Amino acid sequence: MIDNKRIEFLKKDFVQGFPGYCGFKVEYAGKGKFQTSIEIRPEHTQQDGFVHAGLIAAMADHTAGYSAFTTVSEEFRILTIEFKINFLKPAKGKNLICRSKVLNRGKTIIVAESEIFSVNDMKEKLVAKATVTLIMVPASSFKR
Repeated sequence: MIDNKRIEFLKKDFVQGFPGYCGFKVEYAGKGKFQTSIEIRPEHTQQDGFVHAGLIAAMADHTAGYSAFTTVSEEFRILTIEFKINFLKPAKGKNLICRSKVLNRGKTIIVAESEIFSVNDMKEKLVAKATVTLIMVPASSFKR
């Protein structure tokens, strides 16, 4: 079980730096699961008006990382070591939602999955799916 103090830390930690700049927001955090959203702005789109693949990939990767982060103690941080993403259809709409979950947690390696949905008129369409491989790193090795 993950306690409320840890969940609140992860929610605040999630939106630092680039993810905060993009406008990612945490919708849900629980043991092995993390859900985020973003309101699409004009600068998030590419030349044809679709949400840029780079934004979708960043959302999939970062949200998966935090689903993994919910499974470790404060003594560890999480880093991505590999990810693969499939773009299933162009993303357009007012919002994106990313739902990530841990598929497997080993001693140091964690594999998570992200599904990204575009939302229009309260209807969700699956636009991308990613598999993310992450590693647990002792927090003491980071200088913050």
